[in-house]
Amino acid sequence: MKGQTGMEKHKLDRINELARKSKAEGLTASEKEEQHALRQEFLAEIRADIRATLESIEIVDEVEEAAEEAAESIDELMS
Repeated sequence: MKGQTGMEKHKLDRINELARKSKAEGLTASEKEEQHALRQEFLAEIRADIRATLESIEIVDEVEEAAEEAAESIDELMS
């Protein structure tokens, strides 16, 4: 199962588990490496999600939109 970021839930759970352990008692060198790798994967997922969102945004020129609406109104009045 994937979380909101698209990352698998068990990986998110592991990130949180390592964060709690780090605060409570510290991490071994291998756990620090695992934490770093998981965090990098998480950040890559976030960046990909943001990039996809930004790429799907369509910027509409307000002047162009107003001109189109005016043209449609004129067309309606003329018919």
